[in-house]
Amino acid sequence: MEIGAITQNIDVAQVALYAFWVFFAILIFYIRMEDRREGYPLEADIGGAYDKDPWLFVPAPKKFVLPHGHGEVSYPDGNRDNANRPVPGEKIASFPGAPYRPTGENPMLDSIGPGSWAERADRPDLTHEGEPKIVPMRVAKDFSIAEGETNPVGMRVVGCDLVVAGKVVDAWIDRSEHMLRYLEVETEVGDAPRKVLVPMNFCVMRNTRDREKIFYVNAIRGEHFAHVPDTKKKTQVTFLEEDKITAYFGSGLLYATPDRQESIV
Repeated sequence: MEIGAITQNIDVAQVALYAFWVFFAILIFYIRMEDRREGYPLEADIGGAYDKDPWLFVPAPKKFVLPHGHGEVSYPDGNRDNANRPVPGEKIASFPGAPYRPTGENPMLDSIGPGSWAERADRPDLTHEGEPKIVPMRVAKDFSIAEGETNPVGMRVVGCDLVVAGKVVDAWIDRSEHMLRYLEVETEVGDAPRKVLVPMNFCVMRNTRDREKIFYVNAIRGEHFAHVPDTKKKTQVTFLEEDKITAYFGSGLLYATPDRQESIV
């Protein structure tokens, strides 16, 4: 064999194929390790047991630098879901995957089913410039309702039982997406008036018989507006608060009225 003529006795195509297989196997293993930085190791649905030393299938902690000077975080961090927030509910059966039944005084605040919320960061979402992204239009002076469009301020808001919950006093704009995210409603129900945020996704504009435009919220009843989760600041909403507010309205689709928990057939 001549010097350097190694390809005369080696199937180069087969070697390249085997090399690709090895590379692809390593790539898949790496990707699967990376997607297990949160939520792993999995725990048994019955009993809550889990592998406390998953050295092979859970990666070593890695630091991530957060934007806007919010420091660093390291994942996996070893924390378990609901370690400090037990689920206020009980399983309706003993088999794996059985749903929970809320046991709290207000099932819409129990973080179960459509009302579940995650432990997100308790700080507001920011724009690229570092300003709060979702703010009321009284703060975002450079935004306004387009000419010819309906201004929601002053419109009444009713629940699925057609009980008037309050009036819109402001609209919250997403500075980055240029769209309305929430309606700020001053309630007329409960012990005292409150200003709460209602996600636009749950609001439908309708006309009454008197041709008055109102916002109809099918998710909850009028009285439920008195218990919408609050915000710490009146001109900002944090990631955690957004999750809780949206979860509250989502839970109403199942728990607002007794008949919603019954089977369709």
